[in-house]
Amino acid sequence: MGYITAMIIFFILFYTVIPYFLSRGLGLKVFKRGDDPAKIAFTFDDGPDPTYTPILLDLLKKNEVKATFFVVGSKAEKHPELIQRMHQEGHLIGIHNYVHHSNWFMSPWKVRKGLEDTAAIIEMNTGERPVYYRPPWGMLNLFDFVKSGPYKMILWSIMAEDWRTSGGSEKIKQRLASIKGGDIILLHDCGDTPGAELDAPRNTINALKDVLKTVKTKGFIPVRVDELQKGL
Repeated sequence: MGYITAMIIFFILFYTVIPYFLSRGLGLKVFKRGDDPAKIAFTFDDGPDPTYTPILLDLLKKNEVKATFFVVGSKAEKHPELIQRMHQEGHLIGIHNYVHHSNWFMSPWKVRKGLEDTAAIIEMNTGERPVYYRPPWGMLNLFDFVKSGPYKMILWSIMAEDWRTSGGSEKIKQRLASIKGGDIILLHDCGDTPGAELDAPRNTINALKDVLKTVKTKGFIPVRVDELQKGL
């Protein structure tokens, strides 16, 4: 193996795989779950979506649940009324970057610009500067890991794999049947990202109609991520 090839491989590992292992595997520099056995946090990625996000917000309001939305800046820019509604109804709004691209394939300055652009859009519509950040697919690069700046990185402890329609809402309910206190639950309110299916959020919403009732019956209190993190 030539010197240049070896250096390229080392750089790729250093920029992508090692930060991924340290964050996803060891939980370093990220928040994946809380300690309060009574609280859980529902989080929604990839929106806002003009079709599904309003329906989801209606459902959360009906059940008096506060959630966290990690929004894509380019979509937030197109649908400011949904960002405003999320804020007005008491939900936490975080950053999922300006476009839904893997941070592994973006330069540090492009990632930073996406974060700042998205933060500015959210602040313009809510009056509050967001500090919570979830990279697309949870793929942190070296820049995210070492120089996160003012942002608090949030991953998850349980996912429903709800970006595909296979298995319908029953699959989602089965996966969420194992929710425990402190869990951060990863869900989606938009299905137009790579690897997802456009109609998938319909199953998520249908599943949540039962899941929200079940978790309350079990004594869990759904809260925003910032409330779950308090005291840690």
